[in-house]
Amino acid sequence: MHIRPLTHDDLPSASALCLDAFMQAVAPSLSAQGVQTFAKAAAAQAFAERIKGDNLLLVCVADGAITGLIELKEGRHVAMLFVAPGWQRRGIGRRLINAAMAQARAEVVTVRASLSSMAAYERYGFFPTGEVSEFAGLVYQPMEKTLARE
Repeated sequence: MHIRPLTHDDLPSASALCLDAFMQAVAPSLSAQGVQTFAKAAAAQAFAERIKGDNLLLVCVADGAITGLIELKEGRHVAMLFVAPGWQRRGIGRRLINAAMAQARAEVVTVRASLSSMAAYERYGFFPTGEVSEFAGLVYQPMEKTLARE
């Protein structure tokens, strides 16, 4: 199991992983608009565009397959964190968070956590800030983590 940058060749499988995990864990609690908003953001072409910008995209690979993905925007905001449903609770999310936090460029890292992912983010050291909100059908809890800097 290892963490590495997302490559162009990974785009279809990374998109499929995110959509699969989202549809199982998050989509049942959202409106059709929220599901559509996420589907657009998780499309392979959308990932391809974000790779060109100031976004760090890392994947976890195990047994020759992508088992997890994290996206860190502008070195300070976790935009996505998904682990394949069959690979959850094996430390992949924590490995991805740790790898992304090691490359963060801000003292405070934020996330708009889906309500079903809040407990996981709390285990990773994030805490809620503000009220549950909604954007384009996506319901989220703003959270942040202060990084220890040497």
